[in-house]
Amino acid sequence: MVHDSSLGAALAVFYGLDRSTVTRAVHEIRPLLAARGFAVPGEAELRLHTLADVFAYANAKGVALRLDGTEVRVRRPKAGRPGRRAFVSGKMRQNTKKATVVADGQGRTLWTGAIRPGRMHDQTAVKAEGIEALFEQYPHVKAKVDAGYRGLAKRFPHQVQAPPKKPAEDAPTEEITAWQEARKKQSSQRICVEHANAEHKQWRPLQRYLGRREYYDETHLAIAGLVSDRTAER
Repeated sequence: MVHDSSLGAALAVFYGLDRSTVTRAVHEIRPLLAARGFAVPGEAELRLHTLADVFAYANAKGVALRLDGTEVRVRRPKAGRPGRRAFVSGKMRQNTKKATVVADGQGRTLWTGAIRPGRMHDQTAVKAEGIEALFEQYPHVKAKVDAGYRGLAKRFPHQVQAPPKKPAEDAPTEEITAWQEARKKQSSQRICVEHANAEHKQWRPLQRYLGRREYYDETHLAIAGLVSDRTAER
C-alpha cells in the first residue's frame, strides 16, 4: 500500500514510470482489495464481507469468536475543522482511527471493520454494526472479549466472556488469587486475536498512517484482507 509521496516516487523510479501513474494505479487497486472481504479457512470460494457473515459462519461451523479493538495514529485534522476532537483517543492521547478485528481460535482474521475516529469506544462501534441483534439471532455463537466489551458480556452472559472484575483491595487473599487465575486463563484464550492484530501491524501503514485520512479505511481493509488470505492457510 503506497501511503506517502516518497514511496510512490521510489516505485516510479524502480519501474521506470511517472509517479502519477503509480498514484493512479494505487487509487484503482486499493478499493478493489478493500472490497474483497476476508478469507474463510478451508473454503477457498467463500469470503466474509460483513459482521453478519461472520456470525452466520461461526454458527454453522461452531467457531468461537475473539473480538478486539485496534488503533493507529493518523494525521491531526487542521485547526478549526469540525469534528477535530473526535480523533483524539482517550487511551493513547493521540489522533487515531480505530477498527474492530474478529479472529478465530487460531488467530486467523475473519473480519475487520467498524472503523471510526479514535474517540469512539470499542463497544459503541460494534453496537453500531448491529452486534447485539446478531447475538440474539445466533444464540449459540460465543465470543471472548477484553474489558472494553464488558457491557456486551453483561447483556449476553451465556455468549460473551469478558475478563472478571478486579476484587476490592481489601478482598481476601483467596479471592484475589482466584481472580488472577481466572483473568490469566481468559487472557490466554483471547490472546490469539491480539496476535492477529500484530500481523496487521507488520504492514507499515498500520504502524502509523501518514496518508490522507479519507483513504485510511480502504487501506486498513485491504491490508486486513491480504492478511486473512495468508492466515486462512493455517
